[in-house]
Amino acid sequence: MEYISNLLSDISNIVWGPAMLIFLVGTHIFLTFRLGIIQKHIFKAIKLSFQKNKEGEGDISHFGALATALAATVGTGNIVGVATAIAAGGPGAVLWMWLTGVFGISTKYSEALLSVKFRTVNKKGFISGGPMYVLERGMNTKWLAVLFAFFTAIAAFGIGNTVQANSISVLVYDTFNISPWITGAVIAILTGAVILGGVRSISKTCEKLVPFMVIFYLVGCFILLFINYETIGASVMLILKSAFTGQAAAGGFVGATIREAMRFGVARGLFSNESGLGSAPIVAAAAQTKEPVRQALVSSTGTFWDTVVICAITGITIVNSGDWMDGHNGVLLTKDTFANIGFAGTLILAVSLFTFVFSTILGWSYYGEKAIEYLLGTKAVTPYRWLWVIAVFVGSIISIPIVWSFSDIANALMAIPNLISLWVLNGLIVSETKKYFSNQGQYSIKQ
Repeated sequence: MEYISNLLSDISNIVWGPAMLIFLVGTHIFLTFRLGIIQKHIFKAIKLSFQKNKEGEGDISHFGALATALAATVGTGNIVGVATAIAAGGPGAVLWMWLTGVFGISTKYSEALLSVKFRTVNKKGFISGGPMYVLERGMNTKWLAVLFAFFTAIAAFGIGNTVQANSISVLVYDTFNISPWITGAVIAILTGAVILGGVRSISKTCEKLVPFMVIFYLVGCFILLFINYETIGASVMLILKSAFTGQAAAGGFVGATIREAMRFGVARGLFSNESGLGSAPIVAAAAQTKEPVRQALVSSTGTFWDTVVICAITGITIVNSGDWMDGHNGVLLTKDTFANIGFAGTLILAVSLFTFVFSTILGWSYYGEKAIEYLLGTKAVTPYRWLWVIAVFVGSIISIPIVWSFSDIANALMAIPNLISLWVLNGLIVSETKKYFSNQGQYSIKQ
């Protein structure tokens, strides 16, 4: 088992190495300029995202699709992942993470547009969409579609289910001394109550849960920033300076070069917002819309909220606390930061992590469901949902380290076919975008 664990870890480091990061970031930058900097429409997109009116065929509202995607995206990466990036890459990692989110908006937009464009209706009358349908119907590459669905299903049970459930049970045990068996049973029951009702039940839950958990967490960050408001300006300047000059050693901090700041900032940013992985477009395709560009704009705000806002505020909060210089990493660094407001801070962090992780379980359940449906048909959906609930309970009481590495590899492998489709079909993305904005009297793209 130790050999297998080390082998998977090595493979994970390879598939998530420089080549993959360059492929992802390169796609972000290429699509940003290919689309005439689609990010300039972000405020229009935010406005559209809060409109719940039905405007075409689909299973859930614009906001429901966005909330479900955010539920899956906003998770431990926004809290623990940011702390890990700062500990390994220094304060400058925050800027590189933020830039990854800014450029990643174009990729999230593009993959959602294609998924709505090539979506279809399954035998039960529900919408089915995502990169697998783009690859099959848009590129006529069924084998790539099958690979994407296969790796998505694997990643879902790992990073979207068992490892998330385990992190909740460990957190609750460490904070409140509650047995993982009890936590696992509660999470499994709550998960079952939501996902057995299908995407509409999931989206309705996420519409209520996501705004609460994000606002609750950000209030905690703002309290911490208010306590040390005198140093906010200096902390922001440190982040900007460190991103281009590196950070000298201080306290227990080893010291980070520009390369490390860039590497860890970009890597954690990509893990957090999932732009390019092809996950969020699966639920974007289910939105009630007749205009692919409209839903693509709404979907792009997911990366904006996840990385440009939440990760950035988390990063500034941690750097401003000064705790990053004490040598702690990951969740310990985050705990140190929130402990500055006493038990209230510990409670805010515990509730935030619980809701972030639980929402990830809900969102990824739909991604995995659609992948299984594509591979095995609609009859496999109900058994899959029950299996998902059981996996939540098992993951809560048993820690399996190799699951994380295995699902990590699957995540990278599901991204590759999706990114290929974005490059091959970039002309169609530009054409659809140009047509939409031309009809609105806005000629924002030059060809």
